[in-house]
Amino acid sequence: MDATEKKVYNRKKVIAFLENNAITILMIGVAVVVGILRPNFISGANFSNLSVNTAVRFIIALGVSGCLITKGTDLSAGRVVGLGACIAATLLQKPDYSDRFFPNLPDLPIPVVLVIVLAICALIGIINGSVISFLKVPPFIATLGMQTLVYGICLVYTGAKPIGGLKSNYTAIASGKLLNLKFLPYLLIIAAVCGCFMWFLYNKTRHGKYMYAIGGNENAAEVAGVNTSKTKILIYMLAAILYGLAGFLLAAKSGGTSVNMGAGYELEAIAACTIGGVSTNGGVGRVSGILIGVLVFELLKISLQFMGVETSYTYIVQGLVIIIAVALDLRKYLAKK
Repeated sequence: MDATEKKVYNRKKVIAFLENNAITILMIGVAVVVGILRPNFISGANFSNLSVNTAVRFIIALGVSGCLITKGTDLSAGRVVGLGACIAATLLQKPDYSDRFFPNLPDLPIPVVLVIVLAICALIGIINGSVISFLKVPPFIATLGMQTLVYGICLVYTGAKPIGGLKSNYTAIASGKLLNLKFLPYLLIIAAVCGCFMWFLYNKTRHGKYMYAIGGNENAAEVAGVNTSKTKILIYMLAAILYGLAGFLLAAKSGGTSVNMGAGYELEAIAACTIGGVSTNGGVGRVSGILIGVLVFELLKISLQFMGVETSYTYIVQGLVIIIAVALDLRKYLAKK
């Protein structure tokens, strides 16, 4: 390869890198500008806030990622998060709280409640996966229907009442820090453990290989002997378990909850996954990329807050980012074809 060809090759590599990471580079640029204009943006308190917000959304995005990698999606994610939060909150109120949801309920241990939340959410995931696998309902429709169904169940269960008065040892899960270090909140550690588990599952297990195979070419995967139905059910079940965990943590973080908690979180998760390189066309995605995508999305929101942008306009910007991220992903897919 002569010097001219080498220059052309390097130029193409740079252009490809910029195209593949356009939104990430843009958002980092925005954060740098905000850091210059607002000096308190770069601070320990803001880092702690960013890490805590990122932690829960990273867990949700991990769940959504498996669905996307298999050319599916999960629009029920946000409502399952809300249901998990409501179940946890109703079972972990202070025994002496005046407006207790279950007045005669004994004081339940936190691990027991967590298992209950995860089991109920896992059942929702199994139903999602079964409807998609056996009834051949497109994931978009199946999970959209489940989104409304779960919201209705949550409304009936709570009576649309806000739930507060949570036990201090429960809320401490979200507010506590390992060794009292500001940069090591428990939420961050839990998210890191989930990330490591999912990385191992995606890269070192048969389940991960099957998942990528289905995303690449489902028919070819079936011919190769992959039980695609079982794999999809496991993917949607695991996703729902992660949503339940996120809801459990969100209720603790907020000190209370309502039926509207988690609404719209599935769109943020899909956007974060797409920004992080998880293709909506299936077969592609890494846990490290998902983390970057969630960080970038949260960084954008915090940057807009520091710049004093009204919440209404923040939603407009987030919507544009989602559209652009998916459009760029589709462009890469079409270019490969």
